[in-house]
Amino acid sequence: MKDNSERIMKDSSERNNFQGHFFRSLIAVFSVWFCSIAAASGQELIADRAQDSVYGFSYFKDNGADGLHLAYSYDGLQWHALKGDQSFLKPELSADKLMRDPCIIRGADGIFHMVWTVSWTARGIGYAHSRDLIHWSPQQYIPVMEHEAKARNTWAPEITYDAQKAEYLIYWATTITGHFPETFVSADNGYNHRIYAVTTKDFKHFSSTFLLYEPGFNVIDSHILRQGDRWLMFLKDETREPAQKNLKIAFAENLAGPYSAASAPISNELWAEGPTAVYREGAYWLYYDRYIDHHYALMRSADLTHWEDLTPALKMPLGIRHGTIFKLSTQELAKLQSL
Repeated sequence: MKDNSERIMKDSSERNNFQGHFFRSLIAVFSVWFCSIAAASGQELIADRAQDSVYGFSYFKDNGADGLHLAYSYDGLQWHALKGDQSFLKPELSADKLMRDPCIIRGADGIFHMVWTVSWTARGIGYAHSRDLIHWSPQQYIPVMEHEAKARNTWAPEITYDAQKAEYLIYWATTITGHFPETFVSADNGYNHRIYAVTTKDFKHFSSTFLLYEPGFNVIDSHILRQGDRWLMFLKDETREPAQKNLKIAFAENLAGPYSAASAPISNELWAEGPTAVYREGAYWLYYDRYIDHHYALMRSADLTHWEDLTPALKMPLGIRHGTIFKLSTQELAKLQSL
């Protein structure tokens, strides 16, 4: 009887030990699983916050002598100047020391790259880069048209990145005296622009300059972005007689062209320039400078044919001139707002 009782007690103790070990193991496994899920969720949350972004806008004021200005927006309609609308970078290049038409993109390297017009008459453009839009590299003069003795200017340079080729296209408007005489008129100081370009992979080595777009008229202010499997160019028809001065679009299979004939005008009024666009909420939002009226305008289109005027709802910093739209993370914006 005693032996049987001891055996029962021993079996009960072993059973209790087994059950305790089993439940402890189960709790440990569950804890590891729960922590893994929580860690993964935390990483996803961090990733989501890192990807969270707002819109930035680079621009100049007056003649561009005080340099780069920046604004931001959460909805693309209400824009707020940063740093009290003071300059983020003073121009140092050319005798004129101007920083007009600043174009900023975030490169494949995560760095912000900027080009700009340095002068009314120089045969080159300005370039600088930054990781935070606050601290900038030394300003570099890129002599893109110095080889053309009759080149009169290099205006409104822009950058577009081609991910398939892992290279950047830099493009701008230039008048070369004597070229394209069929569209020459003496009005507008005899300017007769076409769009020229170079390519680069590192902003240190550049291709030879080439003619990017010859639409058969005086053209300036091109802006190119990807549209599905093709490239979309917004541009200004600068024809003075008879006056056009409006915005049009063209397309190409390759970033470096050839581009199609220009469309009919998409802007409703004359005297529009400096187009810059972003694709959001299933439509293209096209910002442009109504420089005669001294304010910016905004149109939206889902099909690039039918355009809705959003200008009445648009609020931008006073005196804003020709610039570009790009994206900022919320962390980058916070640093800019702290200045």
